Amino acid sequence: MSAEEVLAFLDEQRVVTCATNGRDGWPHLMPLWYVVRDSQIWAWTFAKSQKIKNIERDDRATLQVEAGDQYHELRGVMMKTNVEIIRDVEAITDLGMEIMARYAGGSLDESGRAAIAAQAQKRVGLRFVASETATWDHRKLGGVY
Repeated sequence: MSAEEVLAFLDEQRVVTCATNGRDGWPHLMPLWYVVRDSQIWAWTFAKSQKIKNIERDDRATLQVEAGDQYHELRGVMMKTNVEIIRDVEAITDLGMEIMARYAGGSLDESGRAAIAAQAQKRVGLRFVASETATWDHRKLGGVY
């Protein structure tokens, strides 16, 4: 996929799978809601989550977003990233508002904004900085595999 196709694909999809390195050496895979800012994936999660403990030990994570049910429909993006943990509550609140607006289909009402502000106290933001990206789109294969 071209860079433009990757951004369009990420905009269409809803869930990124985040793989971090667990303390026992096994990958720890978890789904995240996300937004794209300046071609980078951003997400938020609970500060006490296992993925944060893993990232604090080792800031590398692999992300994957995929779509398609049949082989000829498969497409996706995989990124090797380093993760920056954002701990500023105002920045986390803004990120939460952006994420929730995306998944709620638009602007949030007052109670929604208050709920996000309360959640931000317990969360961190995640900025995934990609060092390597791989993409695939089997729809482009024209039935030849």
